[in-house]
Amino acid sequence: MVFSVSLAILIITLIISVLGFNNPELQAKLLHNPFLANNNKEYYRLLSSGFIHNGWSHLGFNMLTFFFFGGVVEKVYVQEYGIIWGSVIFLGVYLIAIILSDLPSFFKYKEMPAYSSLGASGGVSAIVFASILFQPTNDLFLLLIPVPIPAFILGALYVIYSYYQSKNSSDNINHSAHLYGAVAGFVISAILIPSAISNFLTQLSSYRLPF
Repeated sequence: MVFSVSLAILIITLIISVLGFNNPELQAKLLHNPFLANNNKEYYRLLSSGFIHNGWSHLGFNMLTFFFFGGVVEKVYVQEYGIIWGSVIFLGVYLIAIILSDLPSFFKYKEMPAYSSLGASGGVSAIVFASILFQPTNDLFLLLIPVPIPAFILGALYVIYSYYQSKNSSDNINHSAHLYGAVAGFVISAILIPSAISNFLTQLSSYRLPF
């Protein structure tokens, strides 16, 4: 059996998240709280917050999404760099994306003790958008929408929605993490696999709407 970093990430995230459900002190220690991170030098929170969630639905949605896209992106990196370095790079992209996605809110809220956030959304968004870079015209399905949507169109709608919500939302969800995670995953993957850019543009230029 070939070792899968994406599966390991999923299992570790499930375990830590479930432990956090039953241990409020642990969850509080791992939360992305910019004020505590800045004043107590607890910068690890920029990463640890990506391994905890605020409930089963939050955890389930993120991990289900990661399950469908993680293996695809990991396979691309392994094909490009080999099993060892490909797996290491995939892990690095995921972890770095979590940190980068939390940085904007860190600088914005580092003087606000009440603000905190959690969840793997930044890292998951990075993997989803890396997949869109590699396979932009693949048809994706959303729950409750019974028609396929091309990945690049869904990605564009996602970016617009996340940007709007980050400016106007009052639901306490860190939508900017979704947005910056998506950008990080796309850009980092394009830098690491430059040929993906021309492939991306070629697929888009040859794409035709099915109607």
